[in-house]
Amino acid sequence: MSTPDRTPSLQTKFPAIGTTIFTVMSALAAEKGAVNLGQGFPDFDCDPKLVDAVADAMRKGLNQYPPMTGVPALREAISAKIEALYGRKYDPAAEITVTAGATQAIITAILCLVRPGDEVIVLEPCYDSYVPNIELAGGTVVRVPLTPGTFRPDFGKIAAAMSPRTRAIVINSPHNPSATVWTRAEMLQLQDLLADTDVFVISDEVYEHMVFDGQQHQSAARFPALAARSLIVSSFGKTYHVTGWKIGYVAAPAVLTAEFRKVHQFNVFTVNTPMQYGLASYMASPEPYLQLSAFYQRKRDLFREGLARTGDDQGVVRFCFAKKDETLRTALDRLAKL
Repeated sequence: MSTPDRTPSLQTKFPAIGTTIFTVMSALAAEKGAVNLGQGFPDFDCDPKLVDAVADAMRKGLNQYPPMTGVPALREAISAKIEALYGRKYDPAAEITVTAGATQAIITAILCLVRPGDEVIVLEPCYDSYVPNIELAGGTVVRVPLTPGTFRPDFGKIAAAMSPRTRAIVINSPHNPSATVWTRAEMLQLQDLLADTDVFVISDEVYEHMVFDGQQHQSAARFPALAARSLIVSSFGKTYHVTGWKIGYVAAPAVLTAEFRKVHQFNVFTVNTPMQYGLASYMASPEPYLQLSAFYQRKRDLFREGLARTGDDQGVVRFCFAKKDETLRTALDRLAKL
């Protein structure tokens, strides 16, 4: 006698988690014909020179698997950039790994560090992948609120949240969603707080080149005692307006990188070959990322001035202004009518 097709019952690992809000909002925007300022991707093209560099790599036959750790030329370019900007030299061979975007870098960093029962501090509000990543690794999420209104870190609360089971803390500057930028004094406070501990730092720095009003990005790489315990994550997608390419990287001391790569090799193994060569070639000029803050500050100012003419809103709203000027103006016109 035949039996009906039946899918075995499955106990979900994430009973409280549905589809990410970014997917939901973008789908709703498309359905309703709304201006989508919810998800952080540009609606303008990247530099044609970058596309040409990738196409050139493809035409040269650079289309097979690259090294698991990333194309050497790209790792060397990343190392040179970090040293020029932040004063710390990372060995391209042993301390730089190319990843399939920053989100993959973050989950791989968490999986390599966190064991079941370990505690990981997250500063809320935070990027939505942090918490499920920690839970997937079997860790316990310890939530510490950022200061209401300013979203600055409260080191008293961070210290109170630490315990002998604390394995890591995830920090994010410039911060998503508030855009708050940690100061040098705050990074030094974190360095001092962790000095006598075995707590690791996962430093999400994907917006490192989007710092406004003369501020300076304070990478964990600038602070020797922090750098010694940190996995630093960044993203080419954010920097070069190619979010769909999903390429990022992690910089970390060799001993941490070795553990990171153990997970990375079975997580994604390798990352798109021609795009790595194209990025390496394009990075020969630092001008594109050095000009990024001014490029986005102009868009921020345009949008902020427009918001000042709309109705008062006492809540906290997150907008992405990485859009064409006409897109921002259309959004402002609609907001003014609410």
